[in-house]
Amino acid sequence: MTTQAVTSGLPIPALLGIAVASIVVLLFLIIKVRMHAFFALIIVSLITAVVAGVSADELLATLVGPFGTTLGNIALLVGFGAVLGRIVETSGGAKVLADSLLKRFGEKRAPLALSVASLLFGFPIFLDAGFIVMLPIIYTVARRLGGGLLLYALPATGAFLMMHALVPPHPGPVAASGILGADVGLVLMVALLVGLPTWYVAGYRLALVLARQHPDMPVPNLLGEPPKDNPNPPKFGTVLLVLLLPLVLIFMNTGLNTLGTAGALPEDALWVNVLVFIGNTPIALLISTLLAMYLLVIRRRTEKLGGALENLVDDALAPVCSIILITGAGGMFGGVLTATGIGGAMADGLDAIGLPLILAGFLIAVIMRVAQGSATVAGTTAAGLMAPAVAASGETSPLALACLVVAIVAGAITFSHVNDSGFWLVSRFLGMTTKQALMTWSVIATAIGFMAFGLVWILYLFV
Repeated sequence: MTTQAVTSGLPIPALLGIAVASIVVLLFLIIKVRMHAFFALIIVSLITAVVAGVSADELLATLVGPFGTTLGNIALLVGFGAVLGRIVETSGGAKVLADSLLKRFGEKRAPLALSVASLLFGFPIFLDAGFIVMLPIIYTVARRLGGGLLLYALPATGAFLMMHALVPPHPGPVAASGILGADVGLVLMVALLVGLPTWYVAGYRLALVLARQHPDMPVPNLLGEPPKDNPNPPKFGTVLLVLLLPLVLIFMNTGLNTLGTAGALPEDALWVNVLVFIGNTPIALLISTLLAMYLLVIRRRTEKLGGALENLVDDALAPVCSIILITGAGGMFGGVLTATGIGGAMADGLDAIGLPLILAGFLIAVIMRVAQGSATVAGTTAAGLMAPAVAASGETSPLALACLVVAIVAGAITFSHVNDSGFWLVSRFLGMTTKQALMTWSVIATAIGFMAFGLVWILYLFV
């Protein structure tokens, strides 16, 4: 992340005091004043820069530089991911995916089928949107098979939680990757490496245990009857192709880069450069989104498209604009901490108390999550706070940076409670009381965060 170099001249205790005060003010504005995180981050960044001694002629560059750099890293990824998810959602692909997996797994393994469907569907689609789309399917299966709603709902939400928390192109890991300068492809590989066992143990198995403690949960009528089947649904293989293609392309990019660095491939070969280019995360998502537009929208419509596709894209991009701006502002906050020397002082403080970077990032994300509720804001803010400390530590290994990103976003998903919008969304649609949500949803989210952190820390030790 590029920042404007600034000489503060303040002693280390003063810089650390400014850092602590800036975090307190940020939390106060978000929690007590209920200010939008975008404005809160910008205001705190501005005040922090001024107090730390940034001159008037350096101030704008110090703020705008890291803001623009962060947006350049995450805007395309979040935007393409949102559109891809919206296309799969509106085409009926989610229902096709769930129905096909249910048929393959059998009724006895319906919770696993719904969890696997949510796992696949949760790659491009944000948690709240994916949950709403899967909800009619969960309701239908629960009504048909019995056993209580949570037996089918909690394994699905556990899968969405893991994907939303750890895996690009979701905004938290993408933003943290951009702020820390980590390779998104490597972050994706590390996230899946630790995320899949985490999903199975904490998102699926634990969810079953918790669901069986509430066997009599009825299916609410909040959505009425499930929607009628789409007369022209996509095929299961088509939906699977659209969802897995970006993963394949991104893995190809990472693999070719690794082989090229090791000298196993000619780095100047045209075919290598072409494959590496199309495997870059923004390009991979662009290709997959365009393919989804053709296979799931254009090819399946007999009438004229008119503005349908344009409206679909607008509907997908509108909700993520706020998220993109928040992540850019989080990058600005981190840039200010770097430019003023506060980040170096924080790194020295971490070294002095012997707290490892990966543990510090996880704990800061946990604190931010508990304090203000949003996993995206928590991960982004923690990454912004840790970026200067990571830079000052000299940690440049691509795999180590990817592990740090996953550790931070793992902390950002823990301890979901009443200040988290996802907590209320899931509990209200599942008909749970606040106590039941704290005993189920909150436990699963926390278990996912801690298990993912434990696994990624083990991986980090061998880097």
